Amino acid sequence: MTTRPRLADDVNWTAGVAALGLFAVLAAVFLGSSFGSAAGFPDASITAGIGYAMFDLASQTALETEEFLVSFIVIAIALDAALDVAVMLAKRDDESAGVLTDGGHTTERGER
Repeated sequence: MTTRPRLADDVNWTAGVAALGLFAVLAAVFLGSSFGSAAGFPDASITAGIGYAMFDLASQTALETEEFLVSFIVIAIALDAALDVAVMLAKRDDESAGVLTDGGHTTERGER
């Protein structure tokens, strides 16, 4: 037979009060903030604007582009290369030794 659930007696009230206070602060900030109307994009090519930003030629386009786009792409390529190397190193050759099931201890013949 099962028993009905009971409320916990050893509750940490300070964490609960802190969470409610944080919720109240965040709710006040979100409800009190105002946003302007959506501006949209001018009649220009967004792809061309990204291309100009990549080559640091943002002054030649009508779009407001960010200048850190090139560094973002360089970091993305570096992370992609790191992932490729990790996958390459994780692959096992069929000719290599099998998985040691004894925790890596040597056998009686001195083999590892």
